[in-house]
Amino acid sequence: MRPDDLALLRTPGVPTVSPDGRMAVVAVGRPDLGDDAERSRLWAVPTDGSAPPRPLTSGWCDTDPVFSPDGRWLAYRGAEPGGPPQLHLLPTAGGAPRRLPGHPLGAGRPVWSPDARRLAYTARVPEVDRSGADRAGQPPWLVTTLRWHADGVGVVTDRHSHVFVLDLPLGTEDDGAPLPRPRQVTDGAADDADVTWSPDGAELAFVSARHARADRDLVRDVYAVPAAGGALRRVTDGRADCSLPAYDPSGGWIWLTARLDLGPDGLDVAGRGATLCRVPVAGGAPQPVLDPASTDRGDRTSATVLAGGAAHLGVQRRGAVELLRVPLDGGPPEALVDGPFTVHGLAAAGGVVVATVGHDRSAGELVAVTPGRRRLLTAFGRGLATTGALRRSEERTAPAPDGAEVHGRVTLPDGPGPHPVLLSLHDGPHRQDGWSLSVDTQTLVSAGYAVVRCDPRGSAGHGQAHARAVRGAGGTVDADDVLAFLDAVLADPALDPERVGVMGLGYGGWLATVLTGRTTLFAAAVVEGALTDPAGLLGSSDVGWWFVDQYLGADPPARAADLTTPTLVVHGEDDRRFPADQGVRLYAELKRRGVPAELLLFPGEGSDLGRTGRPGHRQARLEHLLRWWARWLPVTPDEDLPGEDGHPAAAPGDDDGREPLTVRATRLD
Repeated sequence: MRPDDLALLRTPGVPTVSPDGRMAVVAVGRPDLGDDAERSRLWAVPTDGSAPPRPLTSGWCDTDPVFSPDGRWLAYRGAEPGGPPQLHLLPTAGGAPRRLPGHPLGAGRPVWSPDARRLAYTARVPEVDRSGADRAGQPPWLVTTLRWHADGVGVVTDRHSHVFVLDLPLGTEDDGAPLPRPRQVTDGAADDADVTWSPDGAELAFVSARHARADRDLVRDVYAVPAAGGALRRVTDGRADCSLPAYDPSGGWIWLTARLDLGPDGLDVAGRGATLCRVPVAGGAPQPVLDPASTDRGDRTSATVLAGGAAHLGVQRRGAVELLRVPLDGGPPEALVDGPFTVHGLAAAGGVVVATVGHDRSAGELVAVTPGRRRLLTAFGRGLATTGALRRSEERTAPAPDGAEVHGRVTLPDGPGPHPVLLSLHDGPHRQDGWSLSVDTQTLVSAGYAVVRCDPRGSAGHGQAHARAVRGAGGTVDADDVLAFLDAVLADPALDPERVGVMGLGYGGWLATVLTGRTTLFAAAVVEGALTDPAGLLGSSDVGWWFVDQYLGADPPARAADLTTPTLVVHGEDDRRFPADQGVRLYAELKRRGVPAELLLFPGEGSDLGRTGRPGHRQARLEHLLRWWARWLPVTPDEDLPGEDGHPAAAPGDDDGREPLTVRATRLD
């Protein structure tokens, strides 16, 4: 894979399914290198595989489709170039989409009422008009809270997110029929999210932090409010981080995802997995349905999906995200998709579950699951897959110094090697590096590098004990795990133990500085969007007031003074998670002490520029990574480098790069 192959990347989002189960609709995003923008449109996909997918919309960036309960309408978000997303309504029987009344900062994902006559959603409500180009002429922000800004959003202290309801009159079929203005049903100095309807349509549930210590802890509760507006009531008991509520059909329970029991200070989140719970509608403590010690939700579905008497969700497991069906009556969970795959999003209706499923060579395809059968419905990734440039990863395990198992993967380029090695450390630490497409890995492998990734202590998908082992101790047992895993895989004759580099993103960047301070093994390093100066994080990061204490401890060591490894520092200028001054300080200290260093700073980008940044920046970033590694860790000239004179041929058995899922799966060509 080469940097300009980003143009071939197709990434499907979370699907929706028609009430009769016959049709799925999904947004598919693509980087447009020509316009330097992310484009997306909706595709209609028959769930029985009777026809290939067809494009449904042609907007600039159409996302988040949702079928109405009667199947007559499709609501979705659509954005014009440079504008925020607004709600649109498309008749499923045919016709042009209609834009619904807008919001200056955009509207969130729409949620249909049971009678299909109303939409609920959240939207940020600006207290001050800051839309002008003259930022210097805007009034100041008065900040009085710890939680006053957020990565990817900016300052939020005067633009909180609240719940709205939009009534759709019977004349909706007439494009000229006026629509009423949306009704705001919540307010106050708090952000509201994850709105959902009660079965009778009389009540809305949502998630918010409105308790007395809301500015000093990470607790979020489920609240309920009459759909017509009125007094709020708190449903959960104020001890958990709640999300994604959904009423069950009986109306007696609310199902949700929660990180339970955050301790007396409400900050004990390190390594706690998010698990499926339920709470009585009348109120109480969230009751775990799955074991919090071994389950951690990992899909990106923006709802708890209840259908056919069961809840459906993705659970992280040893690098995979499995699709589970959990009966509401207490029966045993059933895995609908397992193995080396990642379930990114899902929907269910009419006896069909549709999921977006990816793996290490696929950004995702739609899979329909019916009793006893899985059917692969799409081939959105064919353009990239048929280049033959994507390589399989191999699972490896190794013992840590204390005997614990460290699980990870190695991705090898063509040829016998020995190949130069790049150790790639994931962000988090409570994430996993598993069975999903990594553009970085595929690009570096195509350039001739073996890429090593692993899930040290602190990572998700290996149980809560594994994840909580780094609570207040980052850079200790996790660093031991990484070095043990690397030492074990370097025994492979296909890897060259004399040519090794390290790269890390976010917390992984912090871990890279820990490792380069402990060993001279690495020829060079890339530290991206990273925490490098814990003391400076307190007032500048959106998580700085709690993250360092929870993950690194009260007195983490300073790292820059220990470093002599040549280092490329990469940062987004607008990063509010680990702000750019973290990278700038590391760069300046290295340069001041004569260590070879470069600073690659991307204007206007946040913490996730490699995945969600402007396509031109993402391409430039990959090119700079290749340039840096070619300088400090060159691939020897006598190695057979895939991609030097075009793309390599597909490996035998790769089916031209297309890998169908197993278990009676079929692919539409």
